[in-house]
Amino acid sequence: MPQQDTKRPNRSLVTTINNDGSHFCVHPADIKGRFVRLRRIVGYALIAFFVGLPWIPINGHPAVFLDIIDRRFHLFGFTLSFQDTWLLFFVVSGLGFSLFYITALFGRVWCGWACPQTVYLEHVYRRIERWIEGDANARRKLDRITISPEKILKRTLKYTIFFLVSFIIAHIFLSYFVSLPLLWRMITLSPAENWTSFLFVFFFTTVLFINFAWFREQLCIVICPYGRFQSALIDDHTKNVAYDYNRGNPPGKRNDPAAGDCIDCHRCVQVCPTGIDIRQGLQLECIGCSACIDACDEIMEKVHTPKGLIRYASDAELKGGKTQWIRFRTISYTILLFIGAIIAFQAFSTLNNTSIAVIRMSGSPYYLTADSVRNQYQVRLTNKTNALIQLKGSITANAEQAFTTNGFERAISLQPMEETLATFVITVPKQSFTGNFPIAVEVTNPEDPTLHLTQTVEFLGPDPKLLNR
Repeated sequence: MPQQDTKRPNRSLVTTINNDGSHFCVHPADIKGRFVRLRRIVGYALIAFFVGLPWIPINGHPAVFLDIIDRRFHLFGFTLSFQDTWLLFFVVSGLGFSLFYITALFGRVWCGWACPQTVYLEHVYRRIERWIEGDANARRKLDRITISPEKILKRTLKYTIFFLVSFIIAHIFLSYFVSLPLLWRMITLSPAENWTSFLFVFFFTTVLFINFAWFREQLCIVICPYGRFQSALIDDHTKNVAYDYNRGNPPGKRNDPAAGDCIDCHRCVQVCPTGIDIRQGLQLECIGCSACIDACDEIMEKVHTPKGLIRYASDAELKGGKTQWIRFRTISYTILLFIGAIIAFQAFSTLNNTSIAVIRMSGSPYYLTADSVRNQYQVRLTNKTNALIQLKGSITANAEQAFTTNGFERAISLQPMEETLATFVITVPKQSFTGNFPIAVEVTNPEDPTLHLTQTVEFLGPDPKLLNR
């Protein structure tokens, strides 16, 4: 059954969800203006950036290449082996905290300008929808039609293109995890040859199609928790998309001397992608897209009234004060961000093009023979460069502790991006074993004096008192 054309926004209810829980489909009107143009430039630049990352070479690898097969992550010139993945904590937490910081200053500007959900919905899928089905009134009219050749043709064409676009985006996303040559080879082969990748693309394409064809703003409202965080991240001095209630209220006709500047045209509601009325104040559904600003400015210009009835403003500004950029929240966020940046810089400065990981081999922690105590270790060496390197290992310990080593004496050659395992055994005579002691495993490159990797492990054995009985 076709849904109703319009729905009056209510601050206490979500406009895009009907009383029975079904989805009320919003058809925002198209609008022109400075913010729309700027958002479109930003949106297409971000799409080009997303598409181009697998093609941009940095140090011989794509700018972003999450090589799951070889357990390496290439991020803008940095190569992280599996042992280095703890550094991703700083990347993820840094991005998250930066988002909180920006929210404290400018509200949900990320959601309206840079979030992939908004970027692809507004600048790709809705552009296709408007091209095929027409403006908002035409789309609502099409919704009212139960069935007709025109509706079948337009909806079939729209959903076909939606699916193809989703299919392309899924392949681009897959290229972040496999090399582009491998991706092309997968495309040319039968799906049975690479069934896991085929299932990934099929699943991701389906999710994208359902999301952008139907679910849309519900992802921001129902699933994404960011809108619920904003109440804890903003204050009276945060710049948000806001309606100047002092100037606009009460809404009324232009010839009414008691009315404010708002002529109650509902144009701001018609262009809102989440169907809210910004005049009711900041709401969970508002993504800060600024569409209502351009719509209101257009109307103000037509009625010869100053623009800015809806604008980026803080609550303090609307109450007649000034926005304070330097305040306790921003100072504390700046200090925390600065401390985090220093710690992250120190952590990444320890990153080398070669990594070493020493572990004890599985089995007993130590082995006893008639005259010795023996420990067995395994060394994982990784070459994260694009050149052949020669490595030499050495093992040192407390000078007072006698021991012998077997293995790890020969030079090790590592091909570009190669990973190898080496084993060694440390043996200590029973009569000289005085207890557990640390061992330093060192790896050097004779051709590169700057490369010096060290990891300390512990030699384990029984209680010396029991051993020498």
